[in-house]
Amino acid sequence: MRTFYLPIAVAALVAAWPAAAHHGTGTSYDLSKPITLEGTVTEFRYANPHPQLFFDVMQKGEAAHWSAEFYPNPTQLQQGGWGKRRSEAALAAGTKITITLAPSRAGTKVGAILKLLNDKGEVLLGVAGGGPGEAPQGGAAPTAGGSSATEKKE
Repeated sequence: MRTFYLPIAVAALVAAWPAAAHHGTGTSYDLSKPITLEGTVTEFRYANPHPQLFFDVMQKGEAAHWSAEFYPNPTQLQQGGWGKRRSEAALAAGTKITITLAPSRAGTKVGAILKLLNDKGEVLLGVAGGGPGEAPQGGAAPTAGGSSATEKKE
């Protein structure tokens, strides 16, 4: 009888493996130490499992290259009115942003986006309150900006 249940148990474990492999935000990022940076978008990738934002922050006269991921996935962004075209227009290269993120626990220039504002102070891409599972909200007209940036710490 055990030989009958063994393949079923193994199949259940194999099917559940991808869910266990998904990264944990709390594991990768330090949500207790948010930082706020001012920068300029260099690239935005609207992709699964989470859109990615690449931006430069001026630190000590040199551009520091950062990257960050959005909590909402593309499907959640679309439900909030942020389709691919609108998102890419709002975060075109050169757009000045103020971004609050949970920094990488590894100390790298990577983070999870908690809040993202354009140069007019408008919330972009539905991360108004920040946090996993929040419904996308907010909305700002697409903007374009210059190429310089400064750092601002909270």
